[in-house]
Amino acid sequence: MVRLLPAAALLALLSLPAAAQAPAGAGFADWLARYRSGAEARGLKAEWLDRALAGVGFNGRVVALDRSQPDDSGQRNVFANYLARRLTADRIAEGRGMAERWQAPAAAAARDHGVPAEILVGIWGMETSYGRMTGNIAVIPALASLAYDGRREALFTRELDAAIRMVGEGHARPEEMRGSWAGAMGQPQFLPSSYLAHAVDGDGDGRADIWGSVPDTLASIANYLKHAGWQPGVGWGLEVQVPAGFDRASVVNPEAPTRCVRPLERHSRWLPARDWQALGFVAAAGGRWPDQEVAMSLVEPDGPGGAAYLTTASYRALLGYNCSNFYALSVALLADAVRR
Repeated sequence: MVRLLPAAALLALLSLPAAAQAPAGAGFADWLARYRSGAEARGLKAEWLDRALAGVGFNGRVVALDRSQPDDSGQRNVFANYLARRLTADRIAEGRGMAERWQAPAAAAARDHGVPAEILVGIWGMETSYGRMTGNIAVIPALASLAYDGRREALFTRELDAAIRMVGEGHARPEEMRGSWAGAMGQPQFLPSSYLAHAVDGDGDGRADIWGSVPDTLASIANYLKHAGWQPGVGWGLEVQVPAGFDRASVVNPEAPTRCVRPLERHSRWLPARDWQALGFVAAAGGRWPDQEVAMSLVEPDGPGGAAYLTTASYRALLGYNCSNFYALSVALLADAVRR
């Protein structure tokens, strides 16, 4: 026989906060056991799992941070405001100092991977302020908590697998793997899967140390960008002045993007540099046109009337690092300032 709760008791139960009814992370231990079973089936060794997951518990803070990420609020973000916060005089000055201090490894990375040294410094500066701000959250518990939460289960399960492989293959100890709440690590802020795919040894000590080695950091960023599509000898693009009365409908891209969709929706179709010049586009002060046949795409991050840039396939590699026109342009402009 089912015994009903008294009405007062039922009301009291229903009025409890959700956390009191089902504490956050209450099922984490059971989930972790299921994860281990699935991970072994995916080829991760039991001893790797034992070492990497020893003492791992639920981190509710990272789940709260993930759930509080802004969506499309409909509010207009202004690139000029973003750039003023990110491209500061101090960051430029420090970047120039770092480029001089680490000139030899930056040049070696540029030579080996075909990505200009100033671009490597630009990403390094924008990601972690040249290695000063790398995050201090334990990555494996963070990834496990985010995978358990389920909002982006496939992504974080894949990254947790990669983190455990890093431990098992001897790339890093669990206690070394600290970074952002979402699992980005080290001076270039690589996710574990990016580390396995792109981290390289730049100082010749036999280990790709993106936490403590600047040469490894610069070489790893260069290797990432090479595989993301950076074109050797082709810069990212330049700021331009749009001719008065220009018909933007004439350069609308007829093909809808299938990746990095929202940023690339702001890009025009490809035209060679000579065609943009023939249309009356003029390089802003300090800008350098690429070869006349280089394909370029117009992006106006704040829309008509704001700053305008003609970008190349190499710029798309920056979007591969972080799918945001604001981010990619800030890296590119920091790189230009460092080079000058």
